[in-house]
Amino acid sequence: MLYVCVLAPLVHTMSEGRSVVGVTSLGEEIYLLRPKGVDQVEVYDVISYRLLRCLTVPNCLGYNDMTSCKHLLCLYISDPRVECIHKLDLHGNAEQWPVSDKPAGLSVNANHNLIVTCLEVRKIKELGPRGELLRDVILPDDVTSPRHAIQLTSGQFIVCHGVRNDRVNRVCKISSDGRHVVQSHGGQPGSDTGQYNGPTHLAVDGNEFVFVVDFHMPNRRVTLLSPTLEYVRQVVSRDQLKWLPRRQCLDVQRRRLYVADNKWDDYEKTFTAGRVVVFSV
Repeated sequence: MLYVCVLAPLVHTMSEGRSVVGVTSLGEEIYLLRPKGVDQVEVYDVISYRLLRCLTVPNCLGYNDMTSCKHLLCLYISDPRVECIHKLDLHGNAEQWPVSDKPAGLSVNANHNLIVTCLEVRKIKELGPRGELLRDVILPDDVTSPRHAIQLTSGQFIVCHGVRNDRVNRVCKISSDGRHVVQSHGGQPGSDTGQYNGPTHLAVDGNEFVFVVDFHMPNRRVTLLSPTLEYVRQVVSRDQLKWLPRRQCLDVQRRRLYVADNKWDDYEKTFTAGRVVVFSV
C-alpha cells in the first residue's frame, strides 16, 4: 500500500449516537459497538453506510474493544467487568470465554487466534478457536499499561502502552516470547511528532506499516509509522475530528480507515456521544 497524501482525505462521517467503543469491518459490512443494554452491535453497509440490523450481546456488562475474524466469520468483544470475551457470530449466536483478567484491546493473528491485551497484569493472552488459552505472554517491566497488541506474521508483537501520568507513552515491537523490546517509538508523553499522549489503539497494513491512535488532548490524532517504527507522517489530525479518537479499524482491501470519534464529558466522567469517521488511505 502506498501513502501519497499528507493527511488522509475524509470520505464519510457516520451518524452520531452513543459512544463507540469498538469498530471493525467484515465482508460487506461495518460493525459498531456501543454501550447499550440491547442491540449493542450496529451493522452498516460498507458502501452506503446504511444501518442494516443490530445484534445483541447477551450477558455483556462492560465494553472495551471489538474485532472480527474473517476466517471464522465472527466478532469478539472484550468485557472487563465479567473478565471475559464474548464471541458473536453474524446471526447473533453468542459464546462467553473466561479470561481471568480484565481484557482490553483485541486483535486476530495469522493463525486466526484471538490476541487479548490485559492492561493491569501486563500480559498478552492468545486464545484458540474454542476459547482455550494457548499461552500467556508476560511483557517486559518497562512496558507499562499496555492497551492494544497486534501479532505480526513473524510472531513479534506491536504493542502500544502508556496512560495518563505514566512516565512512558510509546509503541513497541516486542519479541515473540515477550521478553525483549526490539524497536520502539515514543517515550516521555508529549505532542511532538516523536511523542504520544495516550496511544490507545493500533492497526497494521499488509506491508506492516503501523497506524497509532493517539488519544488524549492536545494530540487527538492518528500517526503512521514504518515497519521499523520510524515516524512517517500524521494520517488524521485533530482538525479532522470533532472529539477524541478512541478506536480504529483498517480495511486494507478498500483502503479505508474507520476512526471512532467520542465525546468526553468532564462533569459526568464518561463518554456521552460517538460516531465513526471514514478516511481514505
